[in-house]
Amino acid sequence: MNILFDLDGTLTDSYQGITRCISHALNTMGRTVPPQVSLRWCIGPPLRNSFASLLDSADDDLVDEALNLYRERFGTVGLFENEVYRGVPETLDALQQKGHTLYVATSKPAVYAGRIIDHFSLGGYFKTVSGSELDGRLGDKKSLIEHILQTESIDISNASMVGDREHDMIGAKANGVAGFGVLWGYGTREELEVSGAHACFSSPQELVPLFNGTSN
Repeated sequence: MNILFDLDGTLTDSYQGITRCISHALNTMGRTVPPQVSLRWCIGPPLRNSFASLLDSADDDLVDEALNLYRERFGTVGLFENEVYRGVPETLDALQQKGHTLYVATSKPAVYAGRIIDHFSLGGYFKTVSGSELDGRLGDKKSLIEHILQTESIDISNASMVGDREHDMIGAKANGVAGFGVLWGYGTREELEVSGAHACFSSPQELVPLFNGTSN
């Protein structure tokens, strides 16, 4: 089986880094900074969309300014304000040992995603780490998953997407791929099920028996 994994909220808990960098961007722009806890919804969706909502503006120049300020802090500090969820490395190892091929599929820019995966010594588990471009291309999960399937010549009948937000499930469904939700991240069971999750799981270890009996 080819298994695509979301990054934020699925492999790592990136709450501190993402929310602090959003606060930095808004503060630098002289905007009202919401309480950090109220920014949890920003973890998962494309950041460009989140800033458009936070700024209450569709002005591309304004959103670009916020993104640049976010990346100013994220690229040096924020990406390491992060931690791997307990049980994730063991789960990835078990899946790899069973012959599955693993991929990272994140809306986060690929340049940052690769550094995070390497920082936490997870690179050996994944064939590729795919994310968005800095200009926003491949920022939605539908186009990103489609890109991975085409680039890696993956048959949709032999692919699954694992993630914690509706965007993961919607993107998987749009590509004919089975989507599975995880409940240790930032999405709710209701959000995941409504958006098409085949099943939801409460711990990384539960993913191993899910894929028992399937291989590449």
